[in-house]
Amino acid sequence: MKRVGLAVLLLLGMLAMAEGKLKAGWIYVGPIGDYGWTHAHDVGRKEAEKAFPWLKTLYVESVPEGQVGSYIDQMVRQGVRVIFATSFGYMDGVLEAAKRYPNVIFAHATGFKRAPNVATYMADFYQVYYLNGLMAGALTKSGKVGYVGAFPIPEVKRHINAFTLGVRAVNPKAKVLVRWIYEWYNPAAAKEATEALIAEGADVFAFTEDSPTVVQVAAEKHLPSFSHYSPMLKFAPDYVVSGQLVHWGAIYKDFLAKVYAGLYTPKNLKDVDYWWLLPQKAVELGADYGVPVNPKFIPALKAKKIHHPVFGEISVYDLVMKLKAMMSDVELAFDPFQGPIKDRKGHLRVPAGVRLTQAQLESMEWAVEGVTGPWPNEPK
Repeated sequence: MKRVGLAVLLLLGMLAMAEGKLKAGWIYVGPIGDYGWTHAHDVGRKEAEKAFPWLKTLYVESVPEGQVGSYIDQMVRQGVRVIFATSFGYMDGVLEAAKRYPNVIFAHATGFKRAPNVATYMADFYQVYYLNGLMAGALTKSGKVGYVGAFPIPEVKRHINAFTLGVRAVNPKAKVLVRWIYEWYNPAAAKEATEALIAEGADVFAFTEDSPTVVQVAAEKHLPSFSHYSPMLKFAPDYVVSGQLVHWGAIYKDFLAKVYAGLYTPKNLKDVDYWWLLPQKAVELGADYGVPVNPKFIPALKAKKIHHPVFGEISVYDLVMKLKAMMSDVELAFDPFQGPIKDRKGHLRVPAGVRLTQAQLESMEWAVEGVTGPWPNEPK
């Protein structure tokens, strides 16, 4: 579908649906106060509601993945016409509900299964994780970088792999130590995992867990970290280096404007899949909004020089900024998953000159060289 100006979409929508407001509902896997994944989605919801006077929104939080169907039933009874399901584990439940309610529009975050009335969407961080990995590789003194992972699904594995590729591009002998907590939001488990990684010698931290716990525990030991989903600089102003920030509102506003204009209907979503990255401004590198790197760490990153195959001798800070600019261009002059790349068992996964496709990224199960720790479903 060709890109259509927002003003045109709004005009079409006003003509097509002047009879009343469009009601949209969000189903969250965690609490909106988690300051991670769910918090970020809720910020996007509020942005959309503020932008569109014709939009009415509601949400339900902390919905177990196996119970999504009953919550969808409740929303439909309340007159909701567009439902956003925001967890990978909701996928099958959404598809079943879509059959029950063929006139309701569904959009499923992080999923890959679609239907005539089910679209999928993702604001993906793999580019930003690579940039953060470059900085982590420059800052580690022990050569051990800790990573607290939620669930070992392809999305999280993709991000850990991109981060590790960045770490080893600067520090080829460094390792990324992974610990899984099997929860999206569990501050106690995140604290325990971070402390265990510190005991193993990790001195820089990244994570996929929906609280600032890792940042806070690392800061107590005066160790740097990278925040996740929401800006966490305020939780550790002297120790948060950067992070990956999301702008779900960019997707929500685009999607809802097209629904309101009649461009998206319950019959034409089979091929609608948002895969928005840096070029679409759905994600951002930052310790805070508009702060790509905490100024406290810029001198150390500028002091760390490496020999880059394209740029020659360059500081890690300048490399991060150059690659960020390249990945922000729609032409994608650089991609972290461009070969040659081997997995940690020595198998060539990405040949030289080849880039992984979106489908390959979304189904990633293997671990790159440098990842240590358990890796469920790892191919032989």
